[in-house]
Amino acid sequence: MLGIIGVSGIAGAVMGTGVCYLWLKKSTKNKFSYIESEARAKAKAIEKETELLLKSAHVKIKENELEQEREFQQRVAKVDERHRTLILKTKELTSKEESLRLLEKRVLEKETQLEKLEKRKQEEIVKTVDKMQHIASLTQEEAKAYILEKVEEQSRADVANIVRKYEQMAKEEGERKANYILAQATTRYAGDFAGERLINLVNLPSDEHKGRIIGKEGRNIKTLEMLLGVDIVIDETPGVILVSSFNLYRRAIATRVIEILVEDGRIHPGRIEEVHAKVEAEFEQKTYEEGENILIDLGLFPMHEELVKLLGRMKYRASYGQNALAHTLEVAKLARVMAAEMGGDEKLALRAGLLHDIGKALTQDLGGSHVDIGVELCRKHGEHPTVINAIYAHHGYEEPDSVESAAVCAADKLSAARPGARREVLESFTKRVKEVEDIALNKEYVTQAYAINAGREIRVFVNAQKMNDNETVLLSKEIAKEIQEKVQYPGEIKVNVIRETRAVNYAK
Repeated sequence: MLGIIGVSGIAGAVMGTGVCYLWLKKSTKNKFSYIESEARAKAKAIEKETELLLKSAHVKIKENELEQEREFQQRVAKVDERHRTLILKTKELTSKEESLRLLEKRVLEKETQLEKLEKRKQEEIVKTVDKMQHIASLTQEEAKAYILEKVEEQSRADVANIVRKYEQMAKEEGERKANYILAQATTRYAGDFAGERLINLVNLPSDEHKGRIIGKEGRNIKTLEMLLGVDIVIDETPGVILVSSFNLYRRAIATRVIEILVEDGRIHPGRIEEVHAKVEAEFEQKTYEEGENILIDLGLFPMHEELVKLLGRMKYRASYGQNALAHTLEVAKLARVMAAEMGGDEKLALRAGLLHDIGKALTQDLGGSHVDIGVELCRKHGEHPTVINAIYAHHGYEEPDSVESAAVCAADKLSAARPGARREVLESFTKRVKEVEDIALNKEYVTQAYAINAGREIRVFVNAQKMNDNETVLLSKEIAKEIQEKVQYPGEIKVNVIRETRAVNYAK
């Protein structure tokens, strides 16, 4: 039984194994068929891809061949161009060589001709000498000596003419040079002479203040010179700066402004303008008070306020180097004494003497004759007719019509003529500088004009809204030309035209 079961089990196992084998075989066959079909598909795809790559490679090869062909053609074209250029240059050089050969041939021909001409000249000279010997019965040596003698005589006359000519030229040049040296010496002397009387010294606590006055990039000193109308000189002299101007009133204001700024320590353009406005107002009041004090001392009240202020301002005016106020007081007191001796009105003579030069207080601002300005002022403010006659008479415009007028004329001559009272050089200098300023001020759109640097420079300020930069160049040339035509001066005068734009607003 067990044996049968065992056999049947083995038979079943064998059958099962056979079934499995068949199934595996079939499965493996199917799998190999699938793999084979897939491999064929991939092989076809690879074959197609290979064909495409080959086609692409062929296209690129053709493109490269075309590109190389183009480059080759371009290189060939360049080579052809260079070849043509070389051919042209060769032709040009050949042409130049031919021209040079022709020139060389011509030069050789000219040289040959010159040699022939030189030979003929020498032959003619020999023939001429032989003829002269035959005609004059002179040997060659005698003829040569004769000719040299005649040439020497003629040369001596020519030399004499040349010597006289150059002697005259040397004389004229010497005179011009001497005049130039004298003019330069006069210029330097006049500058020093005027400098002694046209300069104020401002003492500084330390040299550090010099840097403050100059300011960053020089803006402070530029503002000071532009606003005050003076020349500020800062040199190596310790603790001192110089304020220079021919206008005494302007120089006094400038000196006071700088002193206040130095004391305060705050120095910048805004502060400079503020102090300048304050000092100008103070000087206006001060000149009135000085005039008032003079009238009180002399007992000549009442007098119009404008005349009182102008009388005080004469302290800052000079005439021929003589202070105008000192001269006026001297004339007034002398006229009073003379009028008293001659039985005239002492007080009227004193008043006429005090007002005889009142017009000089305004001549630097208005120009013109101080006599006409003085008469107009006194008539306007109701002064006595004797005062007006004295103003006219002291310069010969009218004859004196009273003892008081005659006394004023005599006193004026005495005050001016006494030794050391007046200096003509200084007066002519200030007159010349004033003429230069007036020329600039008469131009359109000019607001201010200051002569500085001992009259060797003028600074002209124009209205920036009405004049552009190009017009300032033309204006400077016009002023320079007019100064050349109308003013006599040594050396040269520098004309500076300055155009400044300023905008002012207030934050409230």
